[in-house]
Amino acid sequence: MTVHDHAFPRRLWRGRPEDPRWARPAFLALLLATLLLYLANLSASGYANSFYSAAVQAGSESWKAFFFGSLDAANAITVDKPPAALWPMALSVRLFGLHSWAILLPEVLMGVGTVAVVYAAVRRRFSSAAGLIAGAVLALTPVAALMFRFNNPDAMLALLMAVACYLVIRALEDGRTRWIVWAGAAIGFAFLAKTLQAFLILPPLALVYAVCAPVPVRRRVAQLAAGLGAIVVAGGWWVAVVELWPASSRPYIGGSQNDSFLELTFGYNGLGRLNGDETGSVGGGGAPGGGGGGGWGETGWDRMFGSVVGGQISWLIPAALILLVAGLVATRKAARTSVTRGAFLVWGGALLTTMLVFSYMQGIFHEYYTVALAPYIAPLVGMGAALLWERRDRTWAALTLTAAMTATAAWGYVLLNRSSGYQPWLKWLVLVGGLTAALGLLFAARLGRRFALGVAGLGLVTALAGPAAYTLTTLGEAHTGSIVTAGPAVTGGRGGGPGGGGPGGGMPGGNMPDGNGFPGRPGQGQQGQGQPGQNLPGGMPAGGTPGDGNPQGETPDGRGGAGGMGGLLNGAGVSDEAKELLEDDAQAYTWVAAAVGAQNAASYQLSTGDPVMAIGGFNGTDPSPTLDEFKEYVANGEIHYFIAGGGGMGGAGAGTSSQISTWVQESFTSVTVDGTTFYDLTKPKTES
Repeated sequence: MTVHDHAFPRRLWRGRPEDPRWARPAFLALLLATLLLYLANLSASGYANSFYSAAVQAGSESWKAFFFGSLDAANAITVDKPPAALWPMALSVRLFGLHSWAILLPEVLMGVGTVAVVYAAVRRRFSSAAGLIAGAVLALTPVAALMFRFNNPDAMLALLMAVACYLVIRALEDGRTRWIVWAGAAIGFAFLAKTLQAFLILPPLALVYAVCAPVPVRRRVAQLAAGLGAIVVAGGWWVAVVELWPASSRPYIGGSQNDSFLELTFGYNGLGRLNGDETGSVGGGGAPGGGGGGGWGETGWDRMFGSVVGGQISWLIPAALILLVAGLVATRKAARTSVTRGAFLVWGGALLTTMLVFSYMQGIFHEYYTVALAPYIAPLVGMGAALLWERRDRTWAALTLTAAMTATAAWGYVLLNRSSGYQPWLKWLVLVGGLTAALGLLFAARLGRRFALGVAGLGLVTALAGPAAYTLTTLGEAHTGSIVTAGPAVTGGRGGGPGGGGPGGGMPGGNMPDGNGFPGRPGQGQQGQGQPGQNLPGGMPAGGTPGDGNPQGETPDGRGGAGGMGGLLNGAGVSDEAKELLEDDAQAYTWVAAAVGAQNAASYQLSTGDPVMAIGGFNGTDPSPTLDEFKEYVANGEIHYFIAGGGGMGGAGAGTSSQISTWVQESFTSVTVDGTTFYDLTKPKTES
């Protein structure tokens, strides 16, 4: 074995020569702890969001479905997002087979990767201790622990946004073009995960580099142009292929009304999220100007701190904002090219821009979107704490540390107090311990080193106690469906347990399919708390609420009628008898069945492993297929059964779904299996 062979493991364990000896082992321990934490109880969520799991299953069987992000391997319609976030999961399923771990493991690895990126970014300009604090804050953020174990696109988005910020900071260090180009590529690829949300941080990042980069103005402009080009290439190649591909030989673009990805991007997934003008949506988040109530909660500057969102993400936002201001004040006399100030501006700009959009967007808004803030909050806390700790002998720095700690303790108490009956002792520990640490920080410079470090340790522990408890609660529960939340139930909002993000993510029923009805037919109310594939009487929806699409009919507190509005938000319980029915002679058909709404179709597809056509896409309102197209599929013998029930709301495509449902009901014989009605499309009524 050569000297170089020995050098690599030594370098891996030891780290950089200038780092303390404990730094690299501590960093590796942080990554290992995050990995083990996120892997714990991972399979409890089953298929998690069955809307995306069905697309993952399809992509693991068909490369065409993989490329387009189709909901089924026969490529009838796509999910309502671009497919990049599905690709790692589909590859994992190709390797390991279809099961919960294969789907969710890539998400866990993205979480560990995000922690590593945040640590690396903070350590470079500050210290290993600052990086460890930032990494721990991120790992223990409740909504991060939720979404890095879930199969929505947000995990990939958060990772790539952190990578982009890291690369811009690297560019601020040496002015090399390659860093800006790679940052643009990261943002462009993030667009293929969750479209325009990837661009929220573009303005602050571009502005910071334009002002602070250590190169002449002309070169800065050229570099930013190159970065923009990288965004277009990394995010645009797939869009160009889809738009140029003949529509007749590709799946319908789910979520659009005109089979156009550009329409989906700038409409339903773009401006519609900001102004609430979304086709088929139940209404915006509030009146123009903020503060109004609406279908997605009140908008306004305090939205991130409200009862519904606060416990997911806001634990350390007050401290992050205080430390951001402190960092900018501390570097106010630094040179224009100060990387320290640039780092605060990059992370702070990304945080403020994203918070502003989330706070005032009037369209569809879910609590878990706030995971995008976690990679920005964590570095600000780590950098700001380290910077002020080094200057704790200065009165203003000691006072600012005390203020940040006091705000964290007080706000932690408020958040914990919202969870009635949840570990009642913890809020007092956070408050008393935090205020004690705040007092100690005020005099830290006058204390001995050991006592000062003890005060700092107490402050860190009490600051993370609340989010850590919420995180552990989150890890101990199953989360399924499209509307999931971290932590316990809270006053005035959702949390763990039925109707929220806890076990099953069940939605209290109102008008639910009774197993024999068509979309919107009143049935009996029932909570769906089952796991994917769990049998419930009468084919009632079980637990999951597939899709990050438009949860039509959902009320602001997470309750929906019709099984999440006609089954829109809930998957279906698939009995063994129903599975056996669909699998009989399945190889003779392109689709073993068709069902209105993606959540219904996904449940049967995941159960049988065979393609099931989702009529109308996620919410049943997409005009695909048309009645004539569906009749042609039936005439050609491509679909075996039509499954009664499912979701559907008013909208352009809802008429199509209704037309198909009516035609099937009038034209074909039915059979009821375990309370669910199936129409055999090979047996017209005239032949019965």
